[in-house]
Amino acid sequence: MPKLKTRKSVSKRFRLTKTGKIKRNKACRRHLLGGKTAKRKMRLSRADYVDSTETNAIKRMLPYG
Repeated sequence: MPKLKTRKSVSKRFRLTKTGKIKRNKACRRHLLGGKTAKRKMRLSRADYVDSTETNAIKRMLPYG
């Protein structure tokens, strides 16, 4: 059986936790920050977890976690 390839774009965007959840960063935190409130920017800076409907697809793209 050959080695499986990792999708590099996915490996840069997602991290697997010890319990098997997939962690991700939120969007809308790169530019145009002047129009966003401090509360909104703080919430966007926190990491979030991927929805359960997409976890299987992402785990297939990260075969070695």
